Amino acid sequence: MKAIPIYGSTGEKVDSVELNEGVFGSSVNQSLVHRAVVMQRASSRQGNASTKGRGEVRGSGKKPWKQKHTGRARAGSARSPIWRHGGIVFGPKPRSYAYHLPRKVYRAALKSALTDKASSDALIVIDLALSEMKTKELVRVLARVGATGKVVLVIEEGLVDIVRIGKNVKLLKVLHAKDLNVYDLLWCERLVVSQKELQNVQEMWV
Repeated sequence: MKAIPIYGSTGEKVDSVELNEGVFGSSVNQSLVHRAVVMQRASSRQGNASTKGRGEVRGSGKKPWKQKHTGRARAGSARSPIWRHGGIVFGPKPRSYAYHLPRKVYRAALKSALTDKASSDALIVIDLALSEMKTKELVRVLARVGATGKVVLVIEEGLVDIVRIGKNVKLLKVLHAKDLNVYDLLWCERLVVSQKELQNVQEMWV
């Protein structure tokens, strides 16, 4: 197992921890990671585009003119799709684009993303303790351990105040172990995991 340092809130190394090879030592499968990201992005689409068919657009249902002897083409409705202001043929309707990968496939993709973070030294384990529960203090602590830019912070579920103040930081996402996902892991430049939550990550995703 690979051992990485644990940093305190002041930025100094206070201990070290061994990473579970089953989670952070997997082979990186780019194909699975790509499939997982496409699935997540598709599932987040609103799918609320909508058009009106010939039975929904405004207009009379009366036949515009008689069938014969006018010299004009036959017409049965002013709402015909070939007419201006007519209905749309096969237009989009509200729908869900969501689909799901097999559970084992998604877990393999997630472990690939976690392994990539660990192997590229983008994983930071921290013994998180704030002197005051304020946004500026959270940003200051993350900067001390080198977590700048796009950051995903993984903390225990009981730390609701950190989740609250973390919403004020533009490039920070605060998650729990159960909320880890492939897209956010690829989005972030630094993955910061609290010392206590690291155990949950390794038990949940092994």
